[in-house]
Amino acid sequence: MMVNTGDDPGADRVTVVEVGPRDGLQNEKRTIAAATKLELIHRLADCGLPVVEATSFVHPKWVPQLADAEEIMAGLERRSGVAYPVLVPNEKGYDRARAAGVREVAVFTAASEAFNQKNINCSIAESLARIAPVMERARQDGIPVRGYVSCVLGCPYQGKVPLADVIRVSEALLAAGCVEISLGDTIGVGTAGQAREMVRGVSRSVPAEQLAVHFHDTYGQALANILACLENDIRVVDASVAGLGGCPYARGATGNVASEDVVYLLEGLGMDTGVNLDALAETGQWISNELSRPPSRAGQAVFNRTRQKDE
Repeated sequence: MMVNTGDDPGADRVTVVEVGPRDGLQNEKRTIAAATKLELIHRLADCGLPVVEATSFVHPKWVPQLADAEEIMAGLERRSGVAYPVLVPNEKGYDRARAAGVREVAVFTAASEAFNQKNINCSIAESLARIAPVMERARQDGIPVRGYVSCVLGCPYQGKVPLADVIRVSEALLAAGCVEISLGDTIGVGTAGQAREMVRGVSRSVPAEQLAVHFHDTYGQALANILACLENDIRVVDASVAGLGGCPYARGATGNVASEDVVYLLEGLGMDTGVNLDALAETGQWISNELSRPPSRAGQAVFNRTRQKDE
């Protein structure tokens, strides 16, 4: 889905999906100005990231930080070759998104019954039923839809999530028409062996080229988990600049895996992302300063290295 073409045709291509402006900012307690969000989106696109998730059209009551979704889309300066998907929870959210000129959307559910009940007050089956009319409308409109599956390696309420449930939900999203399915370790408890087993299991019925992975770094395992998935043919990785975000239901969660750390890993593996790591590190430094939080480890190191070169 939404893959940008790399400069080196011989390199193994990995698409980094930047989720910072949506998943990274949605739980910030201080209200962030729309102008700051837009600058972040534009900076990220200018770094060469092919997909920048812009916002979410959920009801403002549930995610107040993203109440400005229409303002964000109205102020968006689209870069050529960059996709700006948004999250939609239901048909009403889809209507708002389309009215705002959105061209790509994402829907979400979880592999955990307990998480779905606590998070969106419905069962897995009911969540898929909510998604169905969105999928049909999107099909008619020619809008690609990405599907998110939360809690693929653990749930804060039920604990272990059976692989069979992850596979079943992923298959349902594929059958519904999702062009890409992002498998999320929402609370960051997974390890490399578990991640490997999970993607191998899902890819038996969902083509690996239609899968993405989305890791949180609560236990510092995200990069190891990503590597395990790369070794099993996954070529789309979600990440958040400066490691912004985190699941509000995971005590001690430290946020998403940082985009800078992921790009540094991929470059070290000889994989092509099309991302300017120096520019990305500078963007991570900037948004970290804006939010009064530390940048990612790789982001800080790259930023310091670049600054020393310039001196």
